[in-house]
Amino acid sequence: MTRPRTAARVDDIAPFHVMDILARAQALEAAGRDIIHLEIGEPDFPTPAPIVEAGVAALRAGHTRYTGALGLPALREAIAAFHASRWQVGVAPARIVVTTGASGALLLALGLLAGPGDEVLMADPGYPCNRHFTRFCEARAATVPVDATTGFQLTLDLVVRHATAATRAVLIATPSNPTGTTMPADELARIRDWCRAQGIALIVDEIYLTLTYDGRERSAAGWDEVFVVNSFSKSFLMTGWRLGWLVAPAWAIPGLERLAQNLFLAPPTPAQHAALAAFLPATLAALDAAKAELRVRRDYLVSALRERGFVIPVTPQGAFYLYADCSRFAPDSHAFASRLLDDAGVAVTPGIDFGRHQAARHVRFAYTQPLPRLAEAVTRLERFLQA
Repeated sequence: MTRPRTAARVDDIAPFHVMDILARAQALEAAGRDIIHLEIGEPDFPTPAPIVEAGVAALRAGHTRYTGALGLPALREAIAAFHASRWQVGVAPARIVVTTGASGALLLALGLLAGPGDEVLMADPGYPCNRHFTRFCEARAATVPVDATTGFQLTLDLVVRHATAATRAVLIATPSNPTGTTMPADELARIRDWCRAQGIALIVDEIYLTLTYDGRERSAAGWDEVFVVNSFSKSFLMTGWRLGWLVAPAWAIPGLERLAQNLFLAPPTPAQHAALAAFLPATLAALDAAKAELRVRRDYLVSALRERGFVIPVTPQGAFYLYADCSRFAPDSHAFASRLLDDAGVAVTPGIDFGRHQAARHVRFAYTQPLPRLAEAVTRLERFLQA
């Protein structure tokens, strides 16, 4: 039997190499090995109790039917209030779209803005879905190599030099995955002004914004023309609940609503009701405690890795990742990560997942394990490097 042909976009969307690492790590665990997981970008803290209790109450109350495509009005209002209280920016609830995770928010934004022949500028290294979603929309991800000289972030100069007549959007993540670096507020403002003058959309990924350890949290959502992606997954420890949001210009909401209706119908209803408890004082206190713990982990692991020869030229200001140059130990970071897993039982992510620019020199460490496990990982890593 001749099988049907698949669309070309499928071949152009690369798999997550970290998932191969994870699968092998889980197989080793099933065989009795102790594996320290520093590969997956998922906090190890449980979802705060008020959120869980609100979700259970919603299920018991029968809140299992569809909501509107833009989300529960009460949740949109709560998100707007959070922007005002946390970041002192005014956002009308009507500009907020509740989505199926931050992935849903990004897919809606790119689906609205980019199509065949269009380009979206973004940093390399960067989160792989940024490239893959752009390709899914039949547009081209115009990746711009960045390094420590710009804090692994785009600058206005880089944007201007790489923009073309086909550029429809500029995508910025601050703090970023995989580097954890942030963009200076004045640089973001300059890029925003340039984009507005050129009629180019600006998309800002802020899913790690509340996990900013150094410097002030600054949200771009106060700018009416900017698309801002955010999520309950990382900051609110709700990864499996699959809930995020998009702040968009007022003119974009009708188009986004049509896309949401057709692509997702509606965000998960029980998760939306649970998220209403995300902004309670007890929840925010639990989240602040988790953030404080993550900062301690960052400080420990940055120092430990540098002492053992890894190059981390910019201390990450947020998120929970370290993007480390391992070229002193191996010319191929994918092979390095594979051997580290097999020989030492420590799982990390190879740089190839995050782009092409110096990818073979880097691995990403996610400090999503308690300090004793991080210390054990460092001990194993040291033995591995000395073998």
